[in-house]
Amino acid sequence: MTSPLVVGVDGSDSCLAALDWAVDEAARHGAALKLVYASLWLRYEAGLPAVGPGRPTEQVLAEHIVGSAAERAERRNPDVKVTTDIVPKDPADALVQESAQASTLVTGSRGRGEIKGLLLGSVGLAVAARARCPVIVVRGDPAGSPGTHERILLGIGDADDTSTEAVRYAFREAEVRGCVLDVVHAWRRPAFDGHGNRTGRGGPGDTHEERARAVVDARLRTTIAERPHVRTRTATPEGHAAGILVDRSAAADLVVVGARRRTGAFGLQLGRVSHALLHHARCPVAIVPEGR
Repeated sequence: MTSPLVVGVDGSDSCLAALDWAVDEAARHGAALKLVYASLWLRYEAGLPAVGPGRPTEQVLAEHIVGSAAERAERRNPDVKVTTDIVPKDPADALVQESAQASTLVTGSRGRGEIKGLLLGSVGLAVAARARCPVIVVRGDPAGSPGTHERILLGIGDADDTSTEAVRYAFREAEVRGCVLDVVHAWRRPAFDGHGNRTGRGGPGDTHEERARAVVDARLRTTIAERPHVRTRTATPEGHAAGILVDRSAAADLVVVGARRRTGAFGLQLGRVSHALLHHARCPVAIVPEGR
């Protein structure tokens, strides 16, 4: 990787988990790591008259958070080159802007000051929906962060739902980690056939599973040829993709899905599978945008 990994830091426990994950990821890929702290308070305080000889309180806090994060990264792996930046912007906007020059953007599942009980913080969700590079939201089972499962999970949707970049990203991660890549494409049997008859197990309904296998084969063929040493296992279970991937994430170090963002009444949105994983997965989640 020639572009740095960028990780958002804010002093929260979730941020520290994301920082540790990002340091390990940067070391695996031989990449630099950039720590970014962003806050609108920096902009507000800059326009206020100074009270006494000291610096604004938010600036002091920002420097402390960034300095502590840099020291933590240094202790975890001194070979990773670390740079820092303090930005007077909304955190989500700042990280989305950073994504244009980043190889990967890493964030925690909840930030400082987030309401207790939130499944995913507002910054993490906004960044995953808008970033121009792959976004990793570090969450779930702590065993998944250090890579103890030795397994990457890739969710394959229909041909229009999963980007080629997501497939390549998953293969690259499995190769650099030397672990197995499990590829899952879930499918659902329609309640009725084309003649209005209720379908059942066996018989013509099995063509849906055959089509699912064909989708997986078609989506993986080129990347398998590019990275033949990656060990892959494919599965085409029947059921809801979101629930199946959430369940299987408990035994994975990272789950990867592509993102076809759609524009609606509330702006850019992620699909249901991405939303379910960001809120409920038991390991870090990689959202890889299509057509980068």
